[in-house]
Amino acid sequence: MKNLNLDETFWSERYSSGQIGWDIGYISTPLKEYIDQLTDKNLKILIPGGGNSYEAEYLFNKGFTNVSVIDISSIPLENLAKRVPSFPQENLLHQDFFQLEETYDLILEQTFFCAQDPKLRKKYVLKMHELLKPKGKLVGVLFNIPLNDDKPPFGGNENEYRDLFKSKFEIDIMETAYNSIPQRAGNELFINLVKN
Repeated sequence: MKNLNLDETFWSERYSSGQIGWDIGYISTPLKEYIDQLTDKNLKILIPGGGNSYEAEYLFNKGFTNVSVIDISSIPLENLAKRVPSFPQENLLHQDFFQLEETYDLILEQTFFCAQDPKLRKKYVLKMHELLKPKGKLVGVLFNIPLNDDKPPFGGNENEYRDLFKSKFEIDIMETAYNSIPQRAGNELFINLVKN
C-alpha cells in the first residue's frame, strides 16, 4: 500500500470538490435511534472526524448542551456553523483528533474509523481510550466489509475489530446493525464499547 497523506489538504479538497460519498445528508438511523434513548442532556459528547455532523445538529436540537465536533478540515465545521448558527463556536474543533486533550462521557463513531489509514488503528483505539472518562462509551458503526486498500473508506470485519478493541474496552455490543440506511444494510456493525 502506498503511503497515504490523509491530511487537511486531502480532506478539504474532497469537501471543496463535493467528493463526499460518505455524507448521506442526514443523521444515520443507528445513531439517531441510539441518541433517542439517551436521557442525560449534560453528557459530554465528542464526534470525531465529524464532517458536516448531522449527529451534532440532531443532538443540539434535542437539547444536548455539551457536544463537540472535531475535524481536520475547517470546511465541514463552517457548514455546521451555517446550518446551526447557535451551535457553540468553541465546540467546533478544527484540529487533528490525535492531538486532542480532553475527556468525554461518550464518543460517537460515524465513518471516522474507516477514514483513517489502517496503520493507525491501534493508535485510534489508544486515543479513544485516553479521551473517554472512566466507564465512558464509544458508540456507533463500523463497516463490516472489505473496502479499499489505497484510499478511504477502509473496511474490516468483526473478528479484526474484536481483537483490536478487546484490550482497552469491554465489548457490550458489536453486531450487525439492524437499522442501517438501505445502501449500507448488512455492511455495518453497531458498536457499544465501554472503556476498561
